[in-house]
Formats: sequence, C-alpha cells, structure tokens
Amino acid sequence: MMRQMRNNTKWIMILAALAFGGLLFFEWGMDITGQTAGSMGVYGELGQVNGTPVTYDAYMASYRYIYDQVQSSQEEPVTTVQNTEIEDQAWDEVVNAILVQQELRRRGIVVTDEEVVNAARFNPPPDFASSPAFQTDGQFDIAKYQQFVAGATPEQLMGLEAYYRDVIPRGKLARQISSGVHVSDAELWGDYRNENERASVRYVGFDPLIRVSDDQIETTADEVSRHYSDNREDYAVPTTASVISVALPKVPTPADTAAVEQRVADLREAILGGEEFAELAREESSDEGTAPAGGDLGVFAKGSMVQAFDSAVFAARLDQVTEPVRTQFGMHLIEVSQRWGQDSAQARHILLPFERTDESEFDLLEMADTLEELGESMPLAEAAAALGFEADTLEMTESFPLIPGAGQVPEGGEWIFDPETAPGDVSPVFENRGAFYALELVSVDLGGYLTEVEAETAIRQTLGVQKKVAAALEEAQELSDEVRGGRPLDEVAREMGLEVQEAGPFVRSEFVPGLGFRTVAVGVAFGLEVGEVSNAVEANQNAFVVEKTGWEAADSLAWVGQVDAQRSQLVAAVRNQRLAQWIDGLRESARIVDRREEVLAPPDETQQTGLPPIF
Repeated sequence: MMRQMRNNTKWIMILAALAFGGLLFFEWGMDITGQTAGSMGVYGELGQVNGTPVTYDAYMASYRYIYDQVQSSQEEPVTTVQNTEIEDQAWDEVVNAILVQQELRRRGIVVTDEEVVNAARFNPPPDFASSPAFQTDGQFDIAKYQQFVAGATPEQLMGLEAYYRDVIPRGKLARQISSGVHVSDAELWGDYRNENERASVRYVGFDPLIRVSDDQIETTADEVSRHYSDNREDYAVPTTASVISVALPKVPTPADTAAVEQRVADLREAILGGEEFAELAREESSDEGTAPAGGDLGVFAKGSMVQAFDSAVFAARLDQVTEPVRTQFGMHLIEVSQRWGQDSAQARHILLPFERTDESEFDLLEMADTLEELGESMPLAEAAAALGFEADTLEMTESFPLIPGAGQVPEGGEWIFDPETAPGDVSPVFENRGAFYALELVSVDLGGYLTEVEAETAIRQTLGVQKKVAAALEEAQELSDEVRGGRPLDEVAREMGLEVQEAGPFVRSEFVPGLGFRTVAVGVAFGLEVGEVSNAVEANQNAFVVEKTGWEAADSLAWVGQVDAQRSQLVAAVRNQRLAQWIDGLRESARIVDRREEVLAPPDETQQTGLPPIF
C-alpha cells in the first residue's frame, strides 16, 4: 500500500502544471511567468503581458496538456484545424494565468504556513481525492490520505506545498471577485417549480400546411420585394470550390477479409482439435465485454441478437462449435451450452472483426506517402491514375466540406479555402477516421447573394407558409371563442373536422409530442387554470388551442430537502460567470504582445534562424 501511495509523487509534480485544465484560478501552473525559472529557454520570449514575459516552457506546458486532453477524447489523430485551436487556447490560458499572478501581487494576497498545513491535511488535491489509493469501499478515506502525508518524502512535501501556495491565493482572489453573490429563496423556488411542476392538456392542432390550400392565399410582387429587402441574409450563397479529390479508404480489402475468414477457420479447427474455447476467446476475441469471461454471453432471448447470429444460435447443436458465422461485426464462432426451445439460450462466442492486417495497413500508409510524393510533381488525377485509383471532381462548400470515400474533411476544407491556395495546387495527404485523402483546387466561387429573381420561388414559399399559419390562427381563434362560450371542445373540433389530442403530464423543459420542445404551446399550458382553454397560439408552423386538464404542483417539502445543494450549485454557476467576466475585463485593459508567429515560425530555405519548429 505504501509503495502504491508513494507512486502518487508523479501527481504532485503534475499539479504544478495543471493550469491548463480549464478550471479558472484553481488549476493554473506554478511559475507560469518564468520569474523564478532563471532562463527564458532556447526560444526566448513568445510575448508579453503588461511587460511580463510569456516563456516558451509555460506555453508548451499548456499546449501539451490541452493536446493530450483532446487526443485522449477521440480515436482519430488531432487535425490541423484542432491543433490551431489548441495553440490559441494554450496561449489564452498562459495569458490568463499571468494576469491572475499580477492581480495577486497588486492586491497583496499571500498564503500563511498555517493555511498550507491545514489545507495539506484536510483538503487533498482533486486527483488525490479521486484516486483508488486513497479510497475505502469506493469512497475517499481521509485517514489514508493523512497517512500518506505523514510518511511523505521531502520532495513530496515540497510538491504539495508548492501546489497549495499556488492554489490558496487564487481561491482568495476568486472569493474577493465573486463576493456578494446571493440567490434568494424565491429564485430557488421558482427554478425548482419550473423543473418539477407538471401539466396535462388536451389540444387541437390545425396543421395549416395541409388544411389551408395554396389557392386560399395570394402573394404579391411587392410582398416578395419587401421580404427580400428585409431578409437578404437568408439568401446568401456560400463560398464553393471545384475540387479534384482522391480518397484511400481505410476499410479492409478483400485480402484482409479473406485473412479473417482463414483465421476464424483455423481457430475452429484448433477447438475441434482439443483447444479450450474459453482460453482462445480470452486471447483472440475482440468483444471486450465477453472475452475476459471466455466469450460468455450469458442467457439471452431469441431475437435479441442480430439475425445471422440469432439464427445460428437457435439452429446449433448443443456444446458444439458452429461453423463461422458472418455478421456486420465480423466473423463469429459460437458454442451453445443450453437452449430452452425457441425462447432463449445460453452461449459463448469468439469474434474476429473485419479489419486490415498489419501488412495491409503498412501498404496503405505506403500508398498514401506515394500519392503525396507524386502530387508534388503532377496533377492529382495523374497521380491517382499512376496508383490505379480514380479521382473525383466535385463541388465543395466552405461550410460543409465533404468528399466521397472520406466523408467530412474539415482539414482539407481549410486548405482548399485558404486564400494562399491557388487553382492547380495539390494538397498534402490528409487523414481522418475513414481515409487518407488528397485534394486539388480547380476554382473557387466566392459566393454572395441570390438576386431577387433567383430567390423569388423560395420567397413565395416562405410567405405562403406564413399566410397559411395566419389563416389557421384565425380559424383556431374561432374554435377557442366557441369553446369559451360554453361549447365542448370535442364537439366544436368535430364540426371543424379536427381531432382532440392529449399530452402529459409534462414539465416545462421536456419535449412534448405534438407540441414540441419549449414552445409557446407548452408554455401556455402552465399559465392556464385547470379546465381553462387558451386563445389560438402559434408553435412550429402550426396553430393550437390548448385546454388544461391536470396539474401536479412541485413538492415544497422535497424542495426544502434539497435547497442547500441547489443554492450551492446556482451560486457556483453565478460565481463562475462573474470570474469569467472579470478575466475578460483584465484582458481588455492589458497590454498583450503575441510574438508566437515570429518566434516559432519554422526556418525557410533562404534564412536559417537556428530555431527548430516545435509542431
């Protein structure tokens, strides 16, 4: 146990650089300004914040942290577009940290030895509190943590002290900035009611797009012109490009599929020859949920598996391995241990997915490299033909770059629509989850706006819908007036050829079938008394009349039981908002110099700077 606890030393070392995790004021790194580092590093200053240098080391620590967070959250490699965003976010984090350090000095905020000792004893760093090494039965155990602190090495204690001397002043600053935040009981009760009151309704929808025919409305040329003038932005045409594309999909080849089929056949022969099914499942199966248990699927009902698998299970002989079974997941070997008629069964399986072999993967990478090399000296279509591929010619929009064989290609789209990319240029080979791909720019159309004549058909359709809804609202109000005059809702609706629907109980914040999500029709239900009928209301291009039929009040006793937690949550949200506004204010008034482009630019062929590129 103590050795496991001593392994936590790495956390203490990391805590000094956690700045960059996005928790304002509480997880910024130590020595972010470089004031005590004693060196500006090989790259010198990357910029300044009110005269304080931004060091390369601080910036790179921020960059690496954010990069690792992004990469760990996705399977595909970080794209060029993402990397640019990461670079800017890392810069912003370092700038914010320097501004906070400057504000701490200006306000004279310090931390005492007693505060550090108490914090180290009773308030562990977040990573420590969530570590299994300091938990008992899944809950943080303060005694284990204090035992660790009592036996910590000098280096560990120095790491903890540095962390608290950084975090505690930031906490004091945060409290000063966000002091005075108060949320009244009335506000809390109002929020709780909004999330817990429930209404039930009957309603009539008029469906104007069907109920009102085209010959009942008329749109004039003047109306078209006024609408075009008032809503010209609605008729903007996006920038597009004519592009030649080549995609090398990562999908398995026929040879890869054949290799999987052969491998599963070999496994079946091994099992028939005496090998343990469970052991092979643990070693070979890609089903992570069942492989550790020897492929055991447990008991499952007929129809709960995909059709091919299901059919094999309920036709197989008990305790005998099946012939290989193909599904969309790959190739399966199945062994059924029990079956209860055609109702349910117990079985285990080995799954081998269809995927590229290592050799096939290498060939694909080599093909991508060759395509890139050829694209440097010839048109992309010729490069593709030399490799036995066909190129596609297509139109690509700036807002949604998409190519056959690769899907969405934001990285390629950024290259195509870069002002420095000229017609005839061939891109490097890019990669996304589905393919390697390359592009050649043919031409760019900068877009603009449809003329009134070009937009007229769409305008008439838009105005036609508006007029149909207006006509339906008039009819809906007639129904409402009749019902409010004493006639039953069902009777009036039936005379109009309409049907009364029911909905509820529902709360304000949920989607209500027929009425929509947070629409006026939903809101009206909470403003009526039980038995009251609404005026005509518009929602989702429809007209409604709503009758409230039921009401479930929020439980005031339940609210009292959770009000402290609710208050803490809301106060924290308000404080975070105030802190974000404060840091924005500091940035607006600060003198910030960003020299990243100059300092970090890779050397070109005509001027050697001696500074290697970092990305």
